[in-house]
Amino acid sequence: MRKLLPVILILFGLGGGTAAGLLLKPAPAPVLENPCGTPEDTAAPAEPATPAPDETLEYVKMNNQFIVPVVSEDAVQALVVLTLSLEVQQGTTEMVYAREPKLRDAFLQVLFDHANMGRFRGTFTESNNLDILRAGLLQAARAVLGERVSDILIVDIARQDG
Repeated sequence: MRKLLPVILILFGLGGGTAAGLLLKPAPAPVLENPCGTPEDTAAPAEPATPAPDETLEYVKMNNQFIVPVVSEDAVQALVVLTLSLEVQQGTTEMVYAREPKLRDAFLQVLFDHANMGRFRGTFTESNNLDILRAGLLQAARAVLGERVSDILIVDIARQDG
């Protein structure tokens, strides 16, 4: 229990910090009106809209965060908390949620390997480190879901040093 107490306190601290950040987030900037009228008043008739390539994609946010311990000298030195989303083909959301346990397992293996290689130490948010992590996560996602996954988005990442 003595070894478990610091980890529990760190998790409560992360949760409290996340909650405080969400509650104290500044309000969005107000939208200013155009004093010359609306664009429809002065614009020529619009041409038919062609669907953009992004309209065939949708984004699926993983239900829970990923918590990865950073271990050195047989002790937890830090915890890394990540929130991930997947960019998938339209109509794939239900499949992602149906296979989420297997997907989470594959992601955790990639995240643990990344941590064991020391890539969550130092400047862990360096572009090269995150690119390597995204590539590994994308490969794991494609192993579970196939080519339906086009990208992995790291929505939030934080490290709590112990």
